[in-house]
Amino acid sequence: MASIFLKKLLTYKYCLNIYLQKFRIATELFYTMKLSTKTYYYLILHLTVIIWGFTGILGKLINMSSSSIVLDRMLIAFVTLAIVMVIKKRKEHVLWHYKWQMLLVGFITAAHWATFFEAIKVSNISVTLCCLASCSFFIALIQPLFLKTRLKFYELILGMFVVLAIYIIFSFENKYSLGIILSLTSAFFAAIFSVWNAIFIKNNSSLVITLYEMLGGTIAMFLYLIIVGEFNLLSIIPTGNDWFYILVLGVICTALAFLLGTEVLKELSPFTVSISINLEPIYAILLALWIFGESEIMSIEFYIGAAIILTTIILNAFFKAKESK
Repeated sequence: MASIFLKKLLTYKYCLNIYLQKFRIATELFYTMKLSTKTYYYLILHLTVIIWGFTGILGKLINMSSSSIVLDRMLIAFVTLAIVMVIKKRKEHVLWHYKWQMLLVGFITAAHWATFFEAIKVSNISVTLCCLASCSFFIALIQPLFLKTRLKFYELILGMFVVLAIYIIFSFENKYSLGIILSLTSAFFAAIFSVWNAIFIKNNSSLVITLYEMLGGTIAMFLYLIIVGEFNLLSIIPTGNDWFYILVLGVICTALAFLLGTEVLKELSPFTVSISINLEPIYAILLALWIFGESEIMSIEFYIGAAIILTTIILNAFFKAKESK
């Protein structure tokens, strides 16, 4: 028995040494590459988008209710960002009216993620992320109400194409009708908090905004679970592999991705960043096909609808860039 255990231990040690050796070679190769500063930030940006793309995949892997996933995610993200602020010794003065507004927007963010994860559970990742891409259309409709801007003609035309795309998807993927409705609801909530964040960022740092919104979302999910009578420690504490998935979701896919997404703005324009973020559904759908296989394969009509939505998003970004010149 002891000899078998010793053999296994030596095998694990050998594998670990091989892994560390390859990791060291890869690291040395990376550092010897003469990358320009801008190229480095482009790599960081696309790494961030890929990280965000894993959000839906983790949501499908975690064996917990959507509400519990959101609660754990926002709580972990809040704690992580609070630690970052303490380490950086950042003390920022935030006006009281911004504080409670950010907390309330955190409630909306929680609703966005709750409907997002529930959509994944009742349909699949491809349907959810494709419909979530309609967020840009909702922003175009909501923005004039909050920022007192006019709805532009091209936004109206592009919005009609988004509606057409959703109709195509709905018509040929009606078995996922509940998932489509939840995804569109999630996109609507995302549009609301995106517009509010555009208001907050004029007078507050992105770190502070996210910190307060994560706190607000955590409070919202606690209250929701208590009101519906589903709150108990067993339901919100992960077990088995869920511990790992939840930590990755909260620390890497939320807190770290946020910090990286902010960091790249030092060298890259907001337009470049926004265009790249629009690639998230593509990355996520490809990752889902690779990981989950046949369950993520959809009809040709679905991919036509998805292509229309993604095209309208890119065209919308180009029109806005042309306007700003």
